[in-house]
Amino acid sequence: MIRVENLSKVYRSGDVAVVVFRELDLVVREGEQVAIMGASGAGKSTLLHLMAGLDRPTSGAIFYRNQDITSLAEAEMSQFRNREIGYVWQQHHLMQDFSALENTMMPLMIRGGDREAARHQAQTCLEEVGLRDRLHHRAGELSGGEQQRVAIARALAGEPSVLLADEPTGNLDEGTGEAVFSLLTRLRQKRSLTTILVTHNTGFARSCQRVLKLEKGALRPME
Repeated sequence: MIRVENLSKVYRSGDVAVVVFRELDLVVREGEQVAIMGASGAGKSTLLHLMAGLDRPTSGAIFYRNQDITSLAEAEMSQFRNREIGYVWQQHHLMQDFSALENTMMPLMIRGGDREAARHQAQTCLEEVGLRDRLHHRAGELSGGEQQRVAIARALAGEPSVLLADEPTGNLDEGTGEAVFSLLTRLRQKRSLTTILVTHNTGFARSCQRVLKLEKGALRPME
């Protein structure tokens, strides 16, 4: 489903080159759930951003099936991201003055689709994450766990083939975090989603099908 080949990311700070990673390789099978762990600053979020098409690598390629997304123009990349990738952030990034329903509809409206169809799809996704009774509450009126559930519904509203999640439970208390992670796992199984999860929670990571550690610019199986 996803193939990363010889991926490098190097930032420049004046005359100094800051290497995040060089010639990194990764293969993720369709429907697989992979956890990526590593110390803060190891480059986990950078890797996820590159795989989501939110940033460009210094060199290397990222294939979704047989399409190299690093070769896409910006408009093509935006369209690909909107249709194929669902992204859940640590910060939910909801529009606080908009309702849960309106937030979830947003990716579908960006596509230029029918508003009523988008409303129906968004409502279905919100019901799926357990927010049937919170559709018309503004984001700012929801608890942290509820806001993250809206973010998950928004990520899934466009029926992506891949779900990328960057510390999706990082800002939640233990109990709420466990509930959100269980929800993500259940939705992955139901939708047969290919999922890559960045987390510091060893327990969550171990429940995934495969755990990798990003360390010193390389991905290795977690022991």
